[in-house]
Amino acid sequence: MTVDQPPTSPTFTLQATTAFGLEAVVKRELEQIGYPPTRTENGFVEFSGGPEAIARANLWLRSADRVVIVVGRFQAETFDELFEGTKALDWPDLLPEDASFPVSGKSLKSTLSSVPACQRIVKKAIVDSLGKRYKREVFEETGARYSIEVSLLKDEVTLTLDTSGAGLHKRGYRMLTAAAPIRETLAAALVQLSRWQPHRPFADPLCGSGTIAIEAALLGRNQAPGLKRDFDAEYWDICPTKMWDDARSEAEAAIRTDVELDITASDIDPEVLSLARFHVKKAGVADCVRVEQRDVAEFAPPRPYGCIVTNPPYGERIGEKKQVDALYRSMGESLRAQRTWSVFVISSATDFERFYGKRSDKKRKLYNGRIQTNLYQYLGPLPPRK
Repeated sequence: MTVDQPPTSPTFTLQATTAFGLEAVVKRELEQIGYPPTRTENGFVEFSGGPEAIARANLWLRSADRVVIVVGRFQAETFDELFEGTKALDWPDLLPEDASFPVSGKSLKSTLSSVPACQRIVKKAIVDSLGKRYKREVFEETGARYSIEVSLLKDEVTLTLDTSGAGLHKRGYRMLTAAAPIRETLAAALVQLSRWQPHRPFADPLCGSGTIAIEAALLGRNQAPGLKRDFDAEYWDICPTKMWDDARSEAEAAIRTDVELDITASDIDPEVLSLARFHVKKAGVADCVRVEQRDVAEFAPPRPYGCIVTNPPYGERIGEKKQVDALYRSMGESLRAQRTWSVFVISSATDFERFYGKRSDKKRKLYNGRIQTNLYQYLGPLPPRK
């Protein structure tokens, strides 16, 4: 007598894509949720797992841009090689008959430099592959979205399938934006790079629309940042609804409502503070983030051994440089006086330290969108052990 074995879940090669400079942060996040990285390159961290890994990574990753399935890699210097290499991959195991599968692309230092042509070739090859399984030549694409990217780097083709949909910075709480906002993913990375812990006070004295303070609150409460949104892979046959329900239930149960957080978001501009209050409430952290109107020059915390993480204006526009330099001087005079506090400032100004009035203990190159910046790190003493 034979015993039927339960079907096994597929194992995928997955990538958490990220902004340059944040690979180490994303790597640590993956380790924390139980998926040790198998490869790290500029712009992504690779790991493996089944459909549950897709759900958990999308829900929990704070600093990654997207979670994608690596469908295949191969060399291609001609359109024929690109076509045959694409067609040979297991597209029918991933895409149902009614799948909507737009193809985007990019090419760098490769023989096949025409991105639109590469996209057309890949699309045609996938249609041919699906046609063999479903016995048809035309697909109406009325079902769930399966966004595909063809990426060529030095003639190596990588084909990926985007599981996230909207970028992971779209948490669902920031419906309104102030000028020059910082992405939620970068804000979360800055908080983690500061090594702030929930038992210490936290402040952003130039908070704008409140993103950094909100990300600190979500981290301090151990709240998965993706709980308030959906993802493309939720509508895929290979990722069952129950699996997503289980992952969300796990994330809900992990929230630490018993943790007392001391987080302050302040700014001199009453207009942006109204946005900050709206976003704080929308994120569900109004009970642990205080939003206050205050000039950074008046920053005087009631408790020692805190942590400041802030993203001041950069002065990128003509005529703003003098104002921003004056702001940096004011910041320096105020924040240097808080001798037990650690200060982390992200800025594109290469002369920031001169106007702040002190050389940073550490400096880390990061990108805020396409703007190259430095994270200037002023490390205060750790609180004494109780």
